[in-house]
Amino acid sequence: MKNSKKRFLKLPEYPGGKEAFKKYIRTNMRYPQEALEKKIEGIVQLAAEIDDNGNVLDVGIEKELGAGCDEEAVRLIKNIIFGGVKNRGIRLKSRKIFKIEFKLPPEKKKIKYNLIKSNKNLITGKKQSKKYSYTINL
Repeated sequence: MKNSKKRFLKLPEYPGGKEAFKKYIRTNMRYPQEALEKKIEGIVQLAAEIDDNGNVLDVGIEKELGAGCDEEAVRLIKNIIFGGVKNRGIRLKSRKIFKIEFKLPPEKKKIKYNLIKSNKNLITGKKQSKKYSYTINL
C-alpha cells in the first residue's frame, strides 16, 4: 500500500509560477557595478519569511557572493508580493529558500576593417588615397 502524504496547508506562491518568477528576476535585476568590474558571477542563496497575505516580512542571506550582489538579491526578493492563501482561517508564516543567479552578460564582440583605396589623379598625376573604416558589432 502506498503511503502518500497529504498537504493540508497551502503555501504562498509567485503569481504565474516559476517561469513568471524567473522572468521577474531577469527583467528587474540590476547587475551591481562593482561585480561587473571584478567580473563576479555566482549564486546568492536567501531565506525569506512570507505571511499568509503574500507579503515578504524578512529576508536573510544564507550564501553570500559579495560585490553588491547580496544587496541586489535582497532587494529583488523584498519587492515581490506572493499570492495570498486561505488555510481554513489559520494564519501562517512560511519560510522559502531562493537562489538568485548572477551571470555576467556576454561581452560584445567587434570586428574592425580598415580599407585604403588609392587612385591616381588624372589632372595632377599624384596618388590620392581614401581611408574607409568599418566596425561590425556582434
